[in-house]
Amino acid sequence: MMLSDSHSTTPSAAGMVYIVGAGPGAVDLLTLRAYDRIQRAEVVVHDRLIAPEVLALIPRAAVRVYVGKASGDHAVPQEGIHDLLVEHARAGRRVVRLKGGDPYVFGRGGEEVQALQAAGIAFEVVPGVTAAGGCAAAAGIPLTHRDLANSCVFLPGHMAEGNSPLDWAALARPGQTRVFYMGVQRLAQIAHQLIAHGLPPDTPAAIVRDGTRASQTVFATGLSALVAQAPAYGPQPGLLIIGETVRLCPEFRPVAASSPE
Repeated sequence: MMLSDSHSTTPSAAGMVYIVGAGPGAVDLLTLRAYDRIQRAEVVVHDRLIAPEVLALIPRAAVRVYVGKASGDHAVPQEGIHDLLVEHARAGRRVVRLKGGDPYVFGRGGEEVQALQAAGIAFEVVPGVTAAGGCAAAAGIPLTHRDLANSCVFLPGHMAEGNSPLDWAALARPGQTRVFYMGVQRLAQIAHQLIAHGLPPDTPAAIVRDGTRASQTVFATGLSALVAQAPAYGPQPGLLIIGETVRLCPEFRPVAASSPE
């Protein structure tokens, strides 16, 4: 039976799966619960963006299974990940499914829970610091502010392409912070849509790469200037934040704006 207070099920002889959020990068942003579950793991199924310092916490005796995903390159299909979790749990093992950020924020944690429920596998979901919360804080960007933004919305960047179902007119309205996961690669498309629906081209915007890590970089300026001047997309994890609260970022540099092509 599902325990509503901890989002877990009662462990059984058939093993247990812990769906663990590893946070945005820095190892010291792991929760104590996440650390405990990793330390007790017999099998760890992990994603691409888990920091080496976090992977170093995995017991030497534990089996590691890499299932990382990059654009157009999935080491293991999602259905294959479900099968791995079920197979190891049915063998009686303690399995940690290790994910960046929080498992329930663009982490497919919900899909994996559905698969475990369908297979009758006991599980626990361990929340993590979200990429949005961790990276924004590390960059000095409040996600909400009484004078600047009374709401915040998290969005998948890939939905900026083609016939997007996003309500761009609503997203262009003032008083909100927009955080695009996987949005750096599609910065130009996102900016075009927002500006075309009424967002001022000089709205503050930032790209945060390797957020919370020693290698973190932040580029913050007006949205159209960001399109023109931002470094080329690379393999590092990055977050796109758009809204007036970006003005509070120490790296923010206002630039005369012009609408992107």
